[in-house]
Amino acid sequence: MELSTLYEDADVVAVNKPAGLITHADGRTKERSVEDWFKENYKTGGGYVHRLDRDTSGVLVFAKNAPAYAFLRKAFHDREVRKTYLAFIYGVLKEKKGVIDFDIGRSRRDFRLRSAQPKAKGRLRNALTRYEVIGETEGLSLLKVNPETGRTHQIRVHLKAIHHPVVGDSLYAPNHPPALGISRLGLHAYSVDLPLPDGGRVYITAPVPCDLAPALASFSVAKEKFAPEYNAC
Repeated sequence: MELSTLYEDADVVAVNKPAGLITHADGRTKERSVEDWFKENYKTGGGYVHRLDRDTSGVLVFAKNAPAYAFLRKAFHDREVRKTYLAFIYGVLKEKKGVIDFDIGRSRRDFRLRSAQPKAKGRLRNALTRYEVIGETEGLSLLKVNPETGRTHQIRVHLKAIHHPVVGDSLYAPNHPPALGISRLGLHAYSVDLPLPDGGRVYITAPVPCDLAPALASFSVAKEKFAPEYNAC
């Protein structure tokens, strides 16, 4: 397995996870994961400090030793990490910038899903997602999304809850038509602003992947903003 390293120091390594690859083993399949790659290349302990869904691409951070692991896990828990995603969504939002503040639990109709409905199953956990519209075209939008909490499927669940699910989301928008030429989940973990165990901070970005480049080109403002990544494809 070959993964692109976005950042590395004595304590941290961040890779660019492609869509379709799981972060860690789920116990149900024997497919290789990014965690397998980490364990094969780094024998110093540590591990992943946050997760990305299988079909989400972008920045994924690992701690290379036990003290760094404890530090980064706490930083994520205490909301000291700023995560930015790009989300291609169905529809045009009336409010061009906003906050989605719905608790998340499990869906009552499908065990695979999470839900932001008041009658969701099990323990409801607080979840907060900020968004900003950075492009619109023909009834579709491109958002910059900053999740302040890290609940499972949080961005996908919150955007569905406001009736603007992510393009290509087979779980939360199964009946929506294909759009923008996207053949997988239209969600990319673009950047992480991360505190470091040595007291500094680092801003790590993952270039917009080539499979999303045609969709990005549909939004003229966004294409200009992310020109280096787009031109690389």
